[in-house]
Amino acid sequence: MGQQIRLEVVTPTGAKVDEDVDIVNAPGFGGDFGVLANHAPFLSTIKIGTLTYENGKKREALMVSGGFCEVSNNKITFLVESAEKGSEIDVERAMRAKERAEKRLAQAAQQTEDFNRKRAEIALQRALARLKVAKM
Repeated sequence: MGQQIRLEVVTPTGAKVDEDVDIVNAPGFGGDFGVLANHAPFLSTIKIGTLTYENGKKREALMVSGGFCEVSNNKITFLVESAEKGSEIDVERAMRAKERAEKRLAQAAQQTEDFNRKRAEIALQRALARLKVAKM
C-alpha cells in the first residue's frame, strides 16, 4: 500500500469521516479535483455534489452540500453544510424533493423572481446528488 492522506469531513452536527485514505475526489466550484498523499497545500470552495474516497479496494461516496476544503500537511479537511452516505439517504424523499424542485423551476420560469428560481435550482442539485450517491 502506498502513502495515504488523512481525510476529515465535518458538518455542523459533527464529524462524518475521519480516516486515512488513498485518494479523495471532490466537487469544487472551479471543477472536480482529486487529492493524493503529499498534495500541495490549497483551499477550495465545495459545491453540491459527490465526494468519493478510496482506501485499498474500498470506495465510499458522500453527498456533500456546500462548504470549504483545506489541504495541508498531508491532511484534507472538508467543512460542509451536510454530508450523507448512500445508506443514509431516503431515496423516496429525495425523489419527492426532485419533483418539487422541478415544479418550482417550471413556475419560476414564468415569473421574474430570481430568488425562487435559485432556491429551486439548489434544491434540485441536492436531490440529484442524493440520488446519485444512493445508487453508488
